[in-house]
Amino acid sequence: MSHADVRSEGAALAILRSTFGFHEFRYPQADIIADVAAGRDALVLMPTGGGKSLCYQIPSLLRSGCGIVISPLIALMQDQVNALRVVGVRASCLNSTMTLDQVRAVETALLNGELDLLYVAPERLVQERTQALLARSDIALFAIDEAHCVSQWGHDFRADYLELAVLQERFPAVPRVALTATADARTRAEIVSRLELHGATQYAVSFDRPNICYRIALKDNARQQLLRFLREEHVGHCGIIYCLSRRKTEDTAAWLQQQGFEALPYHAGLSAAQRADHQARFLRGEDTIVVATIAFGMGIDKPDVRFVAHLDLPKTVEAYYQETGRAGRDGQPADAWMVYGLQDVIKLRQMMAESDAGEAHKRAEQQRLNALLGLCEINTCRRHALLHYFGEESPDACGNCDTCITPVETWDGTEAAQKAISAVYRTGQRFGVNHLIDVLRGADTAKVRQFHHQELPTFGVGVELDAKRWRSVFRQLVARAYLEVNLDRHGALVLRDECRPVLRGEETIALRVDVGKTVRRDKKRGGSIAVTDSVLWELVREHRRQLALDQGVPPYVIFHDSTLAEMVNVRPRTRLEFADLSGVGASKLEKYSEGFLGVLADYADQVPAESLS
Repeated sequence: MSHADVRSEGAALAILRSTFGFHEFRYPQADIIADVAAGRDALVLMPTGGGKSLCYQIPSLLRSGCGIVISPLIALMQDQVNALRVVGVRASCLNSTMTLDQVRAVETALLNGELDLLYVAPERLVQERTQALLARSDIALFAIDEAHCVSQWGHDFRADYLELAVLQERFPAVPRVALTATADARTRAEIVSRLELHGATQYAVSFDRPNICYRIALKDNARQQLLRFLREEHVGHCGIIYCLSRRKTEDTAAWLQQQGFEALPYHAGLSAAQRADHQARFLRGEDTIVVATIAFGMGIDKPDVRFVAHLDLPKTVEAYYQETGRAGRDGQPADAWMVYGLQDVIKLRQMMAESDAGEAHKRAEQQRLNALLGLCEINTCRRHALLHYFGEESPDACGNCDTCITPVETWDGTEAAQKAISAVYRTGQRFGVNHLIDVLRGADTAKVRQFHHQELPTFGVGVELDAKRWRSVFRQLVARAYLEVNLDRHGALVLRDECRPVLRGEETIALRVDVGKTVRRDKKRGGSIAVTDSVLWELVREHRRQLALDQGVPPYVIFHDSTLAEMVNVRPRTRLEFADLSGVGASKLEKYSEGFLGVLADYADQVPAESLS
């Protein structure tokens, strides 16, 4: 490390402490900041909640000029700007929701050197007017957030991101840092290629989010499963529930409201004003649930989301990881909960078949869906499988997923699989699951008689399993790619080459014993912040809520729950002690210490001294 880098590291640490209120960097934040501050490009892969923002915010403060942040979600920009302004950083944004006078004011501030950070939507950044503005300004760096949006193989593809290579062409001397929480090897390569980051240092931090408990179960009256999950484990918590369709988001939100929850729908069919209102209410609420399609969540900064639930399968493991990553950004216990069924698979494959994408893209999406199904049906640790997908090795058991907490019971399904595969073959690979089950169980139905399937050797050979067990067998065979859903034949099951060893008796297969009820998290493991005094906890939360209302910002912009918990547990009595709390920088110390110290002192006066020892 050069002398200049050493000085930069010292200055970066001073900003971390005085501005953001944190005492030390997480690995490898210091290295990334040193690289970018020195004018070098970087590609950063860091899990949600891992501290990506500091990797461009601090270099922007260290370097001359203004840091330009390309962010794909306009609805979040103002909240990000508000959070920076609270800690004394001169931040603003440019996007299509602003008036002409507002845009001109921001542009003037940029030209006059009055901004430290400017958030810009990608579609605005590539406009010639914006390019000309930047050419006349002193630019510290370009930060390309959610960089996986550049990948046409990815789940959040944005066409505007393809044009961001212009930054290298027009501003070759300005360092660029691309950041994402979701990118497999192919997506990383595409980011490097499309953004021309061939010389960038790549930083890949562990994808593991150990505070998240992953839980996946079969649909068995999904609404009641969800209701049990919420009432038994997440009353009074913020959360996100993902659904595949707009109508389902609205119906689910309305039903949850009837059950007494503060629930809001979010999807592209709502007006821009409704979406902005619902997102703002969610970001500012402390017990609000948003029910959304996949359009919601990219870049959500809310730290206190205690659960993410999926009522339908996402399309890929990347999408699942990105969406579940919205939970527990504060590092406290959180749940990623999902229920699914074979109908979800059929629906997703139908959507893929009807898309305008090329055949190569469709094949890649099919492979990614198969990988997600494998994660759902796995008998071993889900976290190990999830991390392995992203090329990261981990212990065989994490102790914080449903298959680790309650090991999966399996049975020798070889003979049942052979019967199921044979039924698919004997009926001509033309029929769906229900009819195949009728054939296996020897049912006398009109359809069986119409096609003379009562004459097949497989007719009635599966009476030992009921219809529910047979559905489980077929679902698991599809998930393991022994069978495939053929949408050209209205959802008929067809054979894949992978089934031949099973059919010939050369391979045995262990199948899961399906359990309709989802595994519950041990209450002792939490889902809530650990505090020593629940009464004082509610008092400091109420004080924070009032401050947030007065300032028109989400409560977490004032302080994260983790800072409040430390406040309750440590109980600082002076400004000096208050300054030692994590998340308290110089600006927040000046603005908020007196009020919170007053709440703590008033409570200490009311509570007998012996109860505080």
